[in-house]
Amino acid sequence: MAFNIKQVAGNLIIFGSSTIYKMKIILFALFAFAVALAGGPPVGENFPAMRTENLDHKSVSIPNDSKGKPAILVLAYSQQAEKDLLTWMEPAYDRFIAKTELMADIQYDINLYFIPMFTGSRQGLAAGVQKQMKKDVQDDIQPHILIYKGEIEPYKSGLKMEDGGKPYIFVLDSSGKIVYVTSGAYTEAKMDEIDDKLD
Repeated sequence: MAFNIKQVAGNLIIFGSSTIYKMKIILFALFAFAVALAGGPPVGENFPAMRTENLDHKSVSIPNDSKGKPAILVLAYSQQAEKDLLTWMEPAYDRFIAKTELMADIQYDINLYFIPMFTGSRQGLAAGVQKQMKKDVQDDIQPHILIYKGEIEPYKSGLKMEDGGKPYIFVLDSSGKIVYVTSGAYTEAKMDEIDDKLD
């Protein structure tokens, strides 16, 4: 009887180990499936329609009004993200738009837009910020600033912009298709990656 009990106990231990192993496999498979559903950056997809206004209150539809040229879009939908958006403004403008001596041998023909997004309760702030930016931002950069006011969800989920604390940078080809995505504050490494996608 003691042998049988030991044997039964042994079988239970073996069965328990096997069950744990199988559970680990199932959990790993479920995690992989969830990651697949969530997906990565939407490279290869068309950028979703976004209706914006420039600082002169003229309507600009992205990507329709930017088609025909590659485009770089820098989007931010929180105050914290807007701070990092500003870190892109001068270096991106200098590199891709301004005709500086340093970049004289490289010619870019692209659309560059910085897009603060006012959603939810922040929508009421849009007009005031738009007016202030028209006053404070230097004239040559103003055409490259667009204001979005509306729902965030179509873009947050569709563009995988889950972290509201940082800006998202999208590079579009001339047809409006996303070819590269990065996020966060400006770095030279990120800028070089963007540059490569424009070749």
